[in-house]
Amino acid sequence: MLIRLDDEGALAIGQLSHAWLSGQLARAWGNARFGTVEPREEIVLGAQQHDIGWALFDLEPRFNHETGLPRSFLELTVDEHLSIWRGAPERLLSQSLYAALVVSMHGCSLSKLRAQNAPEHAEALQRHIDEEHARQAQLCATLGVSDAQAERTRRQMWTWDGLSLAFCSSWQAFSARDVPTADGVIDLELRDRQDGTLTLDPWPFASERVAARCEARRLDARYEDEATMRRAFQSAKPVTLVFALVAP
Repeated sequence: MLIRLDDEGALAIGQLSHAWLSGQLARAWGNARFGTVEPREEIVLGAQQHDIGWALFDLEPRFNHETGLPRSFLELTVDEHLSIWRGAPERLLSQSLYAALVVSMHGCSLSKLRAQNAPEHAEALQRHIDEEHARQAQLCATLGVSDAQAERTRRQMWTWDGLSLAFCSSWQAFSARDVPTADGVIDLELRDRQDGTLTLDPWPFASERVAARCEARRLDARYEDEATMRRAFQSAKPVTLVFALVAP
């Protein structure tokens, strides 16, 4: 879950809603400079479902006693991280093997990042990494996906995920590193145009305007205990967040 503070309190954005936003970016992605997303619908599905392991976890948000709000995705324990990501790709196997591959690669990348930042948990995380590497090898062999194709998709997914996090968190500026293009990788800059719209430089979409959205729940600024917070979360009305992107 993402927690975004504002003047009215807080917005709780479920990981799957953030993933839905990533999928919308994936569907709009691609032009002469950035190349294509292939196979598009399968990868878009994977992007849209890349946090599928969170589906039930986010329905019962854990309480942060310091903030009085739900814990964010950055506050997961290693055990929670592994329970969410282990087996997540299997939930897509009966729908799309390629989408399952996207989920596997993304979860693996997150475990690698976490192992770097928390070396005391590296052994447990490495087991997950090894499991997903084996899964990816099998899926790539079945699908006929080369290492280069898989790495391009992994980097695209990492980009969409980062941009979606930046939108949802209302970051004023964000840099996506090593974004794949038609002939290499570049850095991509997100900027606030100060007129209610955002822009990316260089521009990665076919259209000069892209609108994407996700859903949040409105919460108060603080709750005294987990039970009160969960009741408020369950009864909260949805809030639609719309993000308008315009070519520079």
